[in-house]
Amino acid sequence: MTRLKGELIRLPLYLAGLTMLVPFYWMASAAFKPVPELTRNPPSFVPGDPTLDAFHEPAWDPGVRADQVVAGLFQRYPDVPGGFLRFMGNSLFVAAAITVLSLLVAALAAYALTKMDLPGRRVIFVVVVASMMIPWQVTLVPNYLIVRNLEWLNSYPGYIVPALAKAFVVFFLVQYMRSIPDDLVHAARVDGAGEFRIWWRVVMPLMRPALAAMAIFVVLAEWNNFLWPLIIVQDDTMANVPVALSRLNASNAFNPNNMAVIMAASLLTSLPTVIFFLAFQKHFTRGIALSGIKG
Repeated sequence: MTRLKGELIRLPLYLAGLTMLVPFYWMASAAFKPVPELTRNPPSFVPGDPTLDAFHEPAWDPGVRADQVVAGLFQRYPDVPGGFLRFMGNSLFVAAAITVLSLLVAALAAYALTKMDLPGRRVIFVVVVASMMIPWQVTLVPNYLIVRNLEWLNSYPGYIVPALAKAFVVFFLVQYMRSIPDDLVHAARVDGAGEFRIWWRVVMPLMRPALAAMAIFVVLAEWNNFLWPLIIVQDDTMANVPVALSRLNASNAFNPNNMAVIMAASLLTSLPTVIFFLAFQKHFTRGIALSGIKG
């Protein structure tokens, strides 16, 4: 009876999870459907004749226009070296670089605010927290002007540098770092270790759960980042996946034959984030729990 009661209590969670999984399943199944099956009414929930034509269409000829034969995802963007894989590579590199560098910057800031006798550190922390109240859209124009003056438009530094300062990550790591005993830091100082060495050799290994938790948030945010890349990217070779996906959808919005290609692109776009979360979910749960209990 107790088990049944527990299952009934969790029933809303199951229903909420189902509503999230059904669109994902529809997207994944549609990527492997041929055009006639995809446009059939009523729709089929299981592909009757699975195919990879949405990724690569062997019958497609760029010199011949056919209503039922469209270019696969990997056959598009002939002017971009690598095609759609170039967009995936851009997103992977930018997300990885921003995640690593922003976590290092935030961890250094958190160490200075919690383990060093820094004058005015309480005021600095309040300013950092207060900055989270400012909508990030407010900084779009100033950031654009700075990036333009530095000639970083349409470049990786233009992607990465403006995204390194993350107030929420600093706030989270400060709460977690306060749970680390100050005696460890004092002992290392007595042994003659410098502040940077203490941060890297003593504090950072203890920060792994919190860093993993924040890495998931940062990776997801940067992988799905659309507005800032749309503003600074002027060449398709520097576009990330969200920008490429938006342009693909806009150029084929009124052609139902391209629906499978759009679903294939959406599937490839979502897979890295799903894999990353599954790989780090244990660290994510532990980091959130420990910071909540001891912060």
